[in-house]
Amino acid sequence: MHTTVADLLGPGGGPCLDVCCGTGAHAGVPAGLGWTPIGVDLSGGQLRHAAERLPVSRAHAAALPIADASLPAAMCVLSSTDVPDYPAVLREVARVLRPGGRFVHVGVHPCFVGAFADWSQRPRIVVDERYADRSRSFDSWYTGGVRVRAGAWHVPLADLLNATVTAGLRLVRVTEAGPDGIPDLLGFLAVREP
Repeated sequence: MHTTVADLLGPGGGPCLDVCCGTGAHAGVPAGLGWTPIGVDLSGGQLRHAAERLPVSRAHAAALPIADASLPAAMCVLSSTDVPDYPAVLREVARVLRPGGRFVHVGVHPCFVGAFADWSQRPRIVVDERYADRSRSFDSWYTGGVRVRAGAWHVPLADLLNATVTAGLRLVRVTEAGPDGIPDLLGFLAVREP
């Protein structure tokens, strides 16, 4: 997954906002590419760990404490299912990016990972009618996973891509990765339109 983030973000300079940074586990990726990672997350507990890896601020991703058009880059890694309104997060990211600024999204694949997807017979995956359910779910075929405890909001693929474009971001590149030929990650690079 770090390779996917690095390939999409590419080398650069200046601040790169890690939206929903959690413990800051991904901060080394932009730092290794020449960016200066900074993080924002709502969880004070997570930020206590993140503060050892990057400068952080406690805030909601849909209300970033950052000036308009002030950042050259931002990323959101494995967090789109952790917020109830990811399109609002995308609008905030577009607001804080400079024209031409880069945004990298890497998340669980919205077509193959969620309460609607049964991976118990890998490499065969069964997707059911819950794919269209955008509400928070605690269901999972794997009862030992984090989603049965924390839940997840599903953002179908069309919703994710349409929300990105509607926010004023232009898709540049899309990538998928995963085991057994079935992607469990979806990533994309988008830039803020002028």
